[in-house]
Amino acid sequence: MNALNEIIEELDLAPHPEGGFFRETYRSEGEINSDSLEPEYSGNRAYSTCIYFLLTSAEFSAFHRILQDEIWHFYDGSAIRLHMISESGEYTQHIIGRNFSSGEKPQLVVPGGSWFAAEVMDKDSYSLVGCTVAPGFNFDDFELVSRSKLTSLFPEHEQIIASFTRMV
Repeated sequence: MNALNEIIEELDLAPHPEGGFFRETYRSEGEINSDSLEPEYSGNRAYSTCIYFLLTSAEFSAFHRILQDEIWHFYDGSAIRLHMISESGEYTQHIIGRNFSSGEKPQLVVPGGSWFAAEVMDKDSYSLVGCTVAPGFNFDDFELVSRSKLTSLFPEHEQIIASFTRMV
């Protein structure tokens, strides 16, 4: 996996709490005042933020959610399968990649409040994507969920939840 190490080093990526590696590449200078945001936000937010996100087939991005919509952009490597559970409990999966003839899409919008997890589709591979968030990302808006909590909310999805959570 020399290519993987080169990408991590070249893009100056660091471990991400949900799995994989990341680096913020953009944070707008302008901010949205907290009094213009929904009450769930704990303060001002940048207009928008963007990161590189690298995931390998040896790991997964665990179920988590953020308040904002998040747009995923495919860059390189294997296609990525994103698992999503909406706030109402609807489960869907989406393939983010560049094989358009097989239904892969190069972008995907994850609606704010949705629980989502991701996995690299090819063995011994990686996926390099970008994620854009508006209003801008803040770790105060991030929730990494335990298996027991998410299963209690959506028992009908117990099997997929067990596959993509680390905390019991």
